Amino acid sequence: MNTTIDTLVILVFSAFVLGIGMLFARTGRNLKSFFAGGEAVPWFIGGLSLFMSFFSAGTFVAWGSIAYKHGWVAITIQWTMCIGALVTGLFLAPRWKATGALTAAEFIRDRLGTTVQKAYIFIFTLVSLFIKGSVLYPVAKLVSSSLNLPLVPCTIGLGIFMIAYTAVGGLWAVMVTDILQFVVLSAAVFILLPLSLDRVGGFDGFTQAVPDDFFNLLNGEYTFGFVMAFVIYHICYIGGNWTFVQRYTSVDSPKSARKVAFLFAGLYLVSPVIWMLPPMIYKAINPSLTGLDTENAYLMICKLVLPPGLLGLMLTGMYFSTSASANTALNVVSAVFTNDIYKGLINPQASDRQLMRVARGSSWFFGLGMIVIALLVPAAGGIVEVVLSISSISGGPLLAPPLWALFSKRLTGKATLWITSIGLLVNLFFKAVSPWLLDFKLTRGAETIIGVGLPLLLLLAYELWAARSRSKIAAEELSYQQTKTQAAETVSPEEAIEVKKQNRFGLRIIAVSLAFTAVMLLGLSFLTTKGATITAVISGVVLVASLIPWRASRRVQIPSLPSHSETLAQSSHE
Repeated sequence: MNTTIDTLVILVFSAFVLGIGMLFARTGRNLKSFFAGGEAVPWFIGGLSLFMSFFSAGTFVAWGSIAYKHGWVAITIQWTMCIGALVTGLFLAPRWKATGALTAAEFIRDRLGTTVQKAYIFIFTLVSLFIKGSVLYPVAKLVSSSLNLPLVPCTIGLGIFMIAYTAVGGLWAVMVTDILQFVVLSAAVFILLPLSLDRVGGFDGFTQAVPDDFFNLLNGEYTFGFVMAFVIYHICYIGGNWTFVQRYTSVDSPKSARKVAFLFAGLYLVSPVIWMLPPMIYKAINPSLTGLDTENAYLMICKLVLPPGLLGLMLTGMYFSTSASANTALNVVSAVFTNDIYKGLINPQASDRQLMRVARGSSWFFGLGMIVIALLVPAAGGIVEVVLSISSISGGPLLAPPLWALFSKRLTGKATLWITSIGLLVNLFFKAVSPWLLDFKLTRGAETIIGVGLPLLLLLAYELWAARSRSKIAAEELSYQQTKTQAAETVSPEEAIEVKKQNRFGLRIIAVSLAFTAVMLLGLSFLTTKGATITAVISGVVLVASLIPWRASRRVQIPSLPSHSETLAQSSHE
């Protein structure tokens, strides 16, 4: 395989993305602009960024393996994310925006108390660093094996690159690269799909060569109970995960927060069909993969049908999608540390300049921690199972109580700690102790049902008990309402103008990024030996799409500040 063109494509896109991060270095004036886009991010940008935050190399490795082995059920499982996003849009996203909090941790502190916040921050940071550090490993392995590069330097290099534009540019840098990644990955898959079908003899050849049950909605161990458990899990995950909450709080209104979740739902209704067809098609080409080899189905179909250049484009999309997921977590972990630990507990009087230094420094600190974890993955063994286990153990106990607190007036901080602790201990027992002590292990579906269902049942039981025995509002809720009323924040005219400038700048950078991607695709259409026509067509589509954010940027009106004489005249008139 000729890797020169593929390597060049990856390097050019990587340099371009890093340049984008550097461009946003001048836009972060304070925490709200750095971590929440001034709370005025366009909803369609937030929705696309949320969608890409769900992707990683694991999407192609884990879901691709399920699609290869069991077929359509991989799409069925991912449709649970669509249902979770619909419920989030209807009920949860507007509530998060209405809290006025910059981060989920800030809401937890205000509503449930500092003790609960400290416990949650510790668990959230640990889980996020471990999971996102772990997903850096498979993409580094993917790139190193495809381009014949050493694994350790590849892991370090990709990790440092990932941190750089997050630490420098903040949320807008992350979101702009999310959009670019969405376009690159979509273009690569739309090129891969027709080439894959052509290789197998068209759609008829594909359907005739796969097993009879390949298009069943449910298959194998992925039963109706498993799918329903995933629906409940994704309602909590999409509605309550701190990285996604940031997308709901960074827009301008509860209505826009609802649109963010609805756009995510619409994309997850359509995209799983497009993403999962290539490994399903590979089943018809080579049905002999077994065991862990099935995790390579996506990469194998790419290597088989994509010529040099286009393979590099696909690898770029896979890496960028992983960096999107990791960068979102990195941005939120840094936001929580800066806003809720440093400003909230260590130095409440810190200036904007000090906070920005801490924000960028903490991004580098936590990012380097992710790289260290990624380097330790080969020694850990079975990392995919470990990561899934951490999610099932911590997901329900960590996500359900804050979501409940968005609606409940009776939930207390003490009850939250008890419910979280019981949920974590029960999940740990069934995951770690029960198989060893009792020789009993839960199925993946039962593990998910208990992991999410138990905290919800405990929350419901407490709510009913509190209503019957006390029927009064929790002291924490009364304090929260008083604090929220007193904390009504006014935005200065200068700050409002800077927010508009930042958003206009972001939209223009998105437009330029899409135009750059279109030019790259057009160049690849001349270099490639297969798929030249479809590549050129997609290039034209991307170029036309670049006009959307450009026109949106022109609609952003920047008001002028009143002159000094006008201000004096107004003051004397008053």
